Amino acid sequence: MNGAESLVHTLIACGITTVFANPGTSEMHFVAALDRIPGIDCVLCLDETVASGAADAFWRTTGRPAATLLHCGPGLANALANLHNARRGRSGIVNIVGDQATYHRPLDAPLTADTEGWARSVSGFLRTATSAATVGRDAADAIAAARTGTIATLILPADTAWTEGGIPGTPRPVPNRPVPSPATITDIATLLRTGEPAMLLLGGRTLTDRGLRLAHAITATTGATLLAEVFNAKMERGQGRPPIERIPYPIDAAIAALTGIRHLILVEAKPPVGFFAYPGKPGALTPPDCTIHTLAALDQDGTAALAALAAALDAPEPAIPVTPRPTPDRGTPNPGTPDRAPIAPEAVATSLAALLPHDAIIIDEGISFGRGFSRFTHGAAPHIWMQVPGGAIGGGLPMAVGAAVAATGSGRRVVSIQADGSAMYSIAALWTAARRNLDLTIIILANRKYAILLHEYAGVGANPGRTAMDMLDLGNPNLDFVKLAAGMGINAAQATSMPALNTLLASSFDQKGPFLIELLTG
Repeated sequence: MNGAESLVHTLIACGITTVFANPGTSEMHFVAALDRIPGIDCVLCLDETVASGAADAFWRTTGRPAATLLHCGPGLANALANLHNARRGRSGIVNIVGDQATYHRPLDAPLTADTEGWARSVSGFLRTATSAATVGRDAADAIAAARTGTIATLILPADTAWTEGGIPGTPRPVPNRPVPSPATITDIATLLRTGEPAMLLLGGRTLTDRGLRLAHAITATTGATLLAEVFNAKMERGQGRPPIERIPYPIDAAIAALTGIRHLILVEAKPPVGFFAYPGKPGALTPPDCTIHTLAALDQDGTAALAALAAALDAPEPAIPVTPRPTPDRGTPNPGTPDRAPIAPEAVATSLAALLPHDAIIIDEGISFGRGFSRFTHGAAPHIWMQVPGGAIGGGLPMAVGAAVAATGSGRRVVSIQADGSAMYSIAALWTAARRNLDLTIIILANRKYAILLHEYAGVGANPGRTAMDMLDLGNPNLDFVKLAAGMGINAAQATSMPALNTLLASSFDQKGPFLIELLTG
């Protein structure tokens, strides 16, 4: 058994079922071992940014890590943006990064790089295999780390893969997440009983049906308010589930949402700050007289903490108000041209809520047009909503692929809400969606501009001229996503009105395989 074969046996023994791969020469023995040893689903991605984003969403969908196969340091570099997003979302991923043979690396061949240095910026676990005999052990350690919700990177020099003497590693126990001390629960309960203006800020793994019910019980009993972080890895939403809004992205709206709060209680969340610095505006979003308390730290079990706090407060679970499921919005017709009604964000969100199938998974990289969808979709069928918590754009389409791979065979539909500019960062994800015939509906919000940056110009007080505006314009020529999709094997159509969007959405939800809708919003 060579080192690569011991690696595959270890992956299987430790529960890794899926590898998102973009292999190269250094990884050929690992690829050959994946071919010879059954048990792992190998998903080919045409770019490493697709592989890393897909592995991120696989974790968020299943709670289990997938592996990526990346080619040397530059391949890892291609994956870094979406690994940054995954780190911010606290996802568990096992990166297998091929590298020069140990004896070849000193020769400084063209692909030689500071692979460890690049990996260190996103990895909670990092190790370079030194021999075939250690590969299995190293992999078992990496997988155990990933199962706690961190990125684990194992660098695999080519000779450690092809040399005989591999020994499969054995699964490691993964400890439960720690819970806050009883003293912390008592202190927070005492604080909430004072009646001073307080807010629970939820993040991490707390945004489940269970966590939200507990948080609603606490706020209903104490009068505290409730928000989620601006960007969240995974939220359970829809009919029958407690609704929750997020801190707004725009700096002024975010400050307003926290105005008057004297006590901010963090539950697997960080103290809220502006996404960027803006001239004349504060970086911290909480009022100057607000005290920040931690009920559960990022690495603790926030849901268990909420359960203990609810028990300490003797807080009964309140009834969840019934949010009627809306009817599809046909838009407000223009006089004389009813089929050319303006396509507005609230209309699109209402139609999505009306038509969304049960237990769907939404991947949200709507950026500007889709930013306000949340409050119009509480009445949708029960679903999961995922965002890009690291802010590195281009994560949406790869995440949609990963979620759809994870959901294969379950009957669940994945819906990608995708801005047009950020779609182009990782458009190769469409090919993998077609190759795998994934149950995926992609809605491209085509305003043909970097609209988010137009808002940011105003926020930072810059004064754009013609050259600046040209750099934010995606026209001349216009991107044609129907043709781009067709070129990679996906059926697609364009919608220029709400009735057309409704028809295409409903049709896509009733069929198998991927479908792309280019929605002209500008």
